[in-house]
Amino acid sequence: MNIPNQTSNPFFMSYKTPHETFPFSLIKIEHYEPAIREGMAQQNREINEIVQNPDQPTFSNTIEALENSGKLLQEVTTIFSNMLSAETCNELQEVAQKLMPVLSEHSTNITLNEKLFKRINEVYLQHEKLNLNTEENKLLEDTYLSFTRHGAKLKDDDRNIYRKLSSKLSTLSLTFSENNLKETNDFSFTITNEDSLKGLPQTALDAAIETAKEKGLKGWCFTLQAPSYVPFMKYADDRELRHKMYMAYNTKCTHKNKYNNFSIIKDIVNYRMRLAKLMGENNYADFVLQRRMAKDCKTVYKLLDDLIEAYMPKAKEECKAVTDLACEEQGRNFVVMPWDWSYYSNKLRNKKYNIDEEILRPYFELSQVKKGVFELATKLYGITFKKNPDISVYHPDVEPFEVYDEDGSFLAILYTDFHPRKGKQAGAWMTSFKEQYIDKETGKDHRPHISLVMNFTKPTKDKPSLLTFDEVKTFLHEFGHSLHGMFAHTTYMSLSGTNVYWDFVELPSQIMENFAIEKEFLDTFAVHYQTGEKLPNEWINRLIDASNFNIAYACIRQVGFGLLDMAWYTRNTPFDGNVTTYEKDVERKINILPEVKDTSMSTQFSHIFAGGYAAGYYSYKWAEVLDADAFSLFKEKGIFNKKIAKSFRDNILSKGGTEHPMTLYKRFRGQEPTIKALLIRNNIIK
Repeated sequence: MNIPNQTSNPFFMSYKTPHETFPFSLIKIEHYEPAIREGMAQQNREINEIVQNPDQPTFSNTIEALENSGKLLQEVTTIFSNMLSAETCNELQEVAQKLMPVLSEHSTNITLNEKLFKRINEVYLQHEKLNLNTEENKLLEDTYLSFTRHGAKLKDDDRNIYRKLSSKLSTLSLTFSENNLKETNDFSFTITNEDSLKGLPQTALDAAIETAKEKGLKGWCFTLQAPSYVPFMKYADDRELRHKMYMAYNTKCTHKNKYNNFSIIKDIVNYRMRLAKLMGENNYADFVLQRRMAKDCKTVYKLLDDLIEAYMPKAKEECKAVTDLACEEQGRNFVVMPWDWSYYSNKLRNKKYNIDEEILRPYFELSQVKKGVFELATKLYGITFKKNPDISVYHPDVEPFEVYDEDGSFLAILYTDFHPRKGKQAGAWMTSFKEQYIDKETGKDHRPHISLVMNFTKPTKDKPSLLTFDEVKTFLHEFGHSLHGMFAHTTYMSLSGTNVYWDFVELPSQIMENFAIEKEFLDTFAVHYQTGEKLPNEWINRLIDASNFNIAYACIRQVGFGLLDMAWYTRNTPFDGNVTTYEKDVERKINILPEVKDTSMSTQFSHIFAGGYAAGYYSYKWAEVLDADAFSLFKEKGIFNKKIAKSFRDNILSKGGTEHPMTLYKRFRGQEPTIKALLIRNNIIK
């Protein structure tokens, strides 16, 4: 076998590292392309061996052989894609623009390989006679459906059309994401007049000073990164500056420059519609939902409509309460605009519950929160975390941990990456560098390498990173995803960890958010970073009381995103209209605040145009129904109940995608979920 650059490219060497972690310190941008091309060549040879096998197609020589192909390519592209999100640069993005069409073509060549699909189909047709176990049956089904849903049954010209659409979509999604990041990074404004800073807390001011210094400026510099944008909108007294920030954020990728996403949205929507029609479906949502718990558009719309019916009356009451407070201060004719909402909502929250997130920050110092979250996992599941500085990382901000199971056996690697920087996408996510799987030949259980990526408030010269309560919940959310990955115990990589139906994947994450307002949990870590004083019980009670503040408004906002997503992907005719006009028409069904001209959610809606949530954004609310129902069992039996936690681990977290999600859920809960638990939790019904 001829492997290029074997002596210098770390991807072509065995990793002499702890737990075979990736040697990030050795990986350079120029290593990716040759490694990816060699990975494709290796997989092509492996595919050819399957196709040329003279023996009758079997589960082992066809399905498992395909599952085990492309290991090098999987490793390299996993790191490559993760770096594009967490630590990118212009040079890396140039490589991505060059290679994404090539990778798309490689993938398409596999799914359109007629001889390969013929073998898969032969195995699939005799599956009832094969005496396969549950996981093997699921792998066979998923493999067959993956091929048919990626064009394997298409003929002649349709196959060529599918190739072109797939290639274009991979490039368009990448460009959409890059444009969003660049627009976010390009905007900042500096304030030199201290009077304009009234209302902003010291933590926001300190961060703004640090940002200004990093840019070689004097004064206070604010950006569209969440730790800068969110407190500005919540606390800045200067309404005109809030308006300026709001418009900058909500017009990203709408301007007449090279980062405009309007035409990209049209192309993505239209290409996905054409792809769905190639597959015999009426629209892209119908195509996607075949492989979701919801199953069809009717079910999704029923969920969204039920939520609107249940929450809209209260959402309007919440809006009136905020408006009344604003009018008390500004006069009865004052109109609350979207750039006022966070500001006056926060004032009303403080007035009603006498609790301010800025007062809470000193009790949520990042290292203490991390300690509390890790200890929560220890209480529930018995696992422990040990930092290992010998493990290479891709950025100095990243911390690597070895995770050990209750019996002391090695469970996983966990990387944590908490703070924003220029090369990192906005938001928070969990990802895998290596998925768990079991080598059937040797019996070795390859344990996963998981990463948590956030954009939390950065430390300053004088203060450590002090989190808001929302950031604590975000940590818990993403940590829930990491547990899903770390507890994986399946034979096959493609069924491992978070490789589940998209509207099920948020259950393990969202259930963890429930702990954020549990006194027993807060008591374990929430102490003042300077005095060591515990978060006062009175404040914890206020925090619990405030947990449903403006919950209906927040729900309707999420439903709005879900409706927008479905509006783009239930189309059965090409779209060539005005993106913002189309979006505004959809949003009017749920609008509570006045409409703002020229703003656009779609142009920055990476979840549905550059992520995996196309025709799937409803998943957050779907999973919220699941998590409320599931956590009610913890509330009933005790939030640290190890027996319930073990059942959740054994029946859901460890199983990955080996069985249908509803089967797994009912095995844990004993019943199908209903919306009732969520309505009770949110005080919509008693």
